[in-house]
Amino acid sequence: MLTFEQKLNNYADIIVKIGANIRPGQSLMLNASIESPELARLVVKKAYEAGAYQVKVVWMDDVVSRIRYDLAPEQSFLEVPTWSAGEKLEMAEKGAAAVTISSADPDLLKGVPQERIRNADRVQRQANEKYRQLSQAFKFSWSLATVPSAAWAAKVFPNLPQEEQVAKLWDAIFTMVRADQPDPIAAWESHIQQLRSKANYLTKKQYKYLHYSAPGTELTIEMPADHVWLGGSKANGQGVWFVPNLPTEEVYSAPLRTGVNGIVSSTKPLSYNGNIIDRFSFTFENGRVVSASAEQGHEALQGLLDTDEGAKYLGEIALVPHRSPISESNILFYKTLFDENASCHLAVGSAYASCVKGGADLSQEQLLERGLNRSMAHTDFMVGSAQLNIYGVMNDGTREPILVNGNWAF
Repeated sequence: MLTFEQKLNNYADIIVKIGANIRPGQSLMLNASIESPELARLVVKKAYEAGAYQVKVVWMDDVVSRIRYDLAPEQSFLEVPTWSAGEKLEMAEKGAAAVTISSADPDLLKGVPQERIRNADRVQRQANEKYRQLSQAFKFSWSLATVPSAAWAAKVFPNLPQEEQVAKLWDAIFTMVRADQPDPIAAWESHIQQLRSKANYLTKKQYKYLHYSAPGTELTIEMPADHVWLGGSKANGQGVWFVPNLPTEEVYSAPLRTGVNGIVSSTKPLSYNGNIIDRFSFTFENGRVVSASAEQGHEALQGLLDTDEGAKYLGEIALVPHRSPISESNILFYKTLFDENASCHLAVGSAYASCVKGGADLSQEQLLERGLNRSMAHTDFMVGSAQLNIYGVMNDGTREPILVNGNWAF
């Protein structure tokens, strides 16, 4: 049994050696929650030990963020933050890796006027559009990780005594990122190989359509020509692999922008911009959302769809077996990084460029011509369950099972 300190040390190793995979002479941009300065400092130390040239740390504080939303003047939410975006873009273009260790309260912005949230979100996306395009083409290495906060832990484990909640969430995170294993790096390397195997199988198949069927879901998704399935790790512009999500259990690709038809219903709540959206559904015609409803958070859902025209189209389809470690934990994390890796999911908004052959080197216009959606938004939502069946349809109409009752059929 490993101690907390040993697991934390392993987690930092995973972030530096698996997530960002820092190379000698490479810089690191680290966005870190103040909830766990110990982990952030370990990451800084291990990055320098791996040969990092410079580590730039930006601290994030949920309490400060909420104070701003409550008290800042309206005009401040309309000002495009080009100064901070410029620094990020400059470092990314020079090959720096980016790591974010977040701990967002799922209800952080509950009660804040949606107009403020939308304005702040819009100007951030506008300022970081070039950076986002580079990240979605995997031109530089980036990775997302998490640490607990009291508010997040209370949301996940409301029935536990308050003094036990954060420790319980730490244990869950350590398990899901394999930090509780004696050799976590070897465990990750084996896991990455398994995901690559599934992705390679699906890429070779080149299904024309995917058909989703489950309670509340009957959806047909057409795939673009020469589409690529990805999973686990990805190579950056210099050919160095990295793992974008810690944890990760998915293999994913991009649909044909105009090829989505039918209805799809969510199976887990979505934490979006500090609000919970739950029990929602989308109806698609020729790729576009023509109607949407939510029993909770409808205004926030509509705000997401109104980001731009591309936010009304799908940019990602991701497959996760129901028998995955996060799903089998029976923990609802209220955080997409975890919940999307417990469930098949889709994303409205932009597609990852590498989901079509040669896509990383194409312009935004060329990607659109190849059938990939473009948008300032990219938001995953969960649709998987033990009742979901997904079939691949070949060009000749042959149907093959991909997932049956939520689990791999191959």
